[in-house]
Amino acid sequence: MRVIKYTLAAATALLLTACAGKSTTTYYWGDYQPSLYSYYQHTAAPEKEIETLNAVIHQAHAKNKPVAPGLHAQLGLLYVDTGHPDLAFQQFNAEKTAFPESAGYMDFLMRNKQGAQQ
Repeated sequence: MRVIKYTLAAATALLLTACAGKSTTTYYWGDYQPSLYSYYQHTAAPEKEIETLNAVIHQAHAKNKPVAPGLHAQLGLLYVDTGHPDLAFQQFNAEKTAFPESAGYMDFLMRNKQGAQQ
């Protein structure tokens, strides 16, 4: 009986150790989430947010990981807000390419932001 208890305890410890490995995500998030939160709390200027999101994109490429969903779309909206619709449309298209399921929404944004481009 005692051997079974020790064997069971050792197996449990081994199982917990195996499951406790570092979790990895598919996408590179970098400072995207905290930056987005700061922006919507009105503590970060759009230009600062653009700089941060571009840095996240460069870091993701350096780590050979895809950027998080929505990052290109958010960057595009920031470019529209700061008077750079040509850069915005590049980001909207990048979002569509990376996440084909976003195509409908990206097309909607591009139709509605078309006046900003002219």
